[in-house]
Amino acid sequence: MSPSFGHALVTNPGVTCTSPPRAFDTGPAQWCSRILSRSTLRRSSLSSQSVALGLDTGESVGPSARGFRVTAPNIDVKRIPDDQLRRDSFLFYHPECETLAREVAEVSNGNVQLGRITWKRFQDGFPKLLVDDAERIRNRHVSFLATFHDPGVIFEQLSIIYHLPRLFVASFTLVLPFFSTGTAERVEVEGDVATAYTLARMISNIPLARGGPASVVIFDIHALQERFYFGDGVLPLFESGIPLLRRRLVQLPDHDNITIAYPDEGAWKRFHFQLADYPEVVCTKVRDGDARMVQLKEGSPQGRHVVIVDDLVQSGGTLLECQRLLASQGALAVSAYATHGVFPKGTWSRFLPGSQEGSPGFRYVWITDSCPDTVTAVQDREPFEILSLARPIAAALQV
Repeated sequence: MSPSFGHALVTNPGVTCTSPPRAFDTGPAQWCSRILSRSTLRRSSLSSQSVALGLDTGESVGPSARGFRVTAPNIDVKRIPDDQLRRDSFLFYHPECETLAREVAEVSNGNVQLGRITWKRFQDGFPKLLVDDAERIRNRHVSFLATFHDPGVIFEQLSIIYHLPRLFVASFTLVLPFFSTGTAERVEVEGDVATAYTLARMISNIPLARGGPASVVIFDIHALQERFYFGDGVLPLFESGIPLLRRRLVQLPDHDNITIAYPDEGAWKRFHFQLADYPEVVCTKVRDGDARMVQLKEGSPQGRHVVIVDDLVQSGGTLLECQRLLASQGALAVSAYATHGVFPKGTWSRFLPGSQEGSPGFRYVWITDSCPDTVTAVQDREPFEILSLARPIAAALQV
């Protein structure tokens, strides 16, 4: 019997396999996403570069891999039968997402066409919306690229999201790269409101399309247990930006001197399986009275280019503390990666060269284009680099 999604298949020591996010009747072995443990990687003597190339190509990652495959958790259209791929998707988008939407269409090899929505407002400020040429999308696969970074733009987008499936479309996919309330997932005292659950419930009420429930594509949701906040009315697909980072790391001139650092145990639990072939440093946050400090828990940054990895960055305080700590412990250089660069109130400026007195700063700060306002603000500013989600989104729209 094939396992349900999320159940582990233990086939060899140190290897975990999970069934795919979508059930195609091709057998679990063909869909097994095998993640090598650190001990397995040491035994097989794989380099981080060869593993990253395997992530990109889907091929075996070297003669010593003993038949195991290291793959990203993202959709790989090369592994899906051609007759099961969608070739005629229409992508609508919020105006702030236009740049990313156009990139998705550009890299889709003609499989994604852009739809148009007229975004206006009545005099009282409420949205006046029109899906242009709505008859054209009947019986077509339709998707919407959203950004919920600001509460002020959520209502107008929900109006579109709830409307599109009712236009007799074959299927509907919501692409929400950044699940913005993900950090508000816990109730610590009675009366706390977990708005992550609230937003998940709103998304779970997307109407059915002709082909069934809506798909929801989210990148690096803050807490993995939040997948259970979504109701049975939608099909969440959780993707990751880590493959984009891996691809960038192997392009660095010092790619063989990279160490991955995690700012806390939560980040390590979240991402270390995707980066298990790199040496690692784990930091931890400790309280000193009312203050919280970052300390080194394990690993050594001495003489290494250390890359701090986390799912999101808000004010950047934790990353800056980690950078200072790692530099003081002998790191040759420090860079940082976060899938979602939120940076409220322009806090990205704290990462600019010379902004931190007495600190060498970051060599690179990599973020994706999940937060369009941030991308506009930091474009072409050192040390920031934008890793585009266009290709993984285009791939996700084909399944």
